[in-house]
Amino acid sequence: MVTSVLAAPKFSESQEVKFIGGTGIVKSCRLESNNWFYLVVMPMKLEPKIDRIGYETMIWLSEA
Repeated sequence: MVTSVLAAPKFSESQEVKFIGGTGIVKSCRLESNNWFYLVVMPMKLEPKIDRIGYETMIWLSEA
């Protein structure tokens, strides 16, 4: 008999996180291959001369 225990994610939605490379806000998380991955949105900088739509940078970060 094999029992699998999945840990709850360490970070929650709307939580501010800091990592190598910057800071951001967790927008969502998902479990993949027994690792939690977080979609982190980094804050926008000053308005550039060209138009942009949406967030400046969104990245997936692994909890591992």
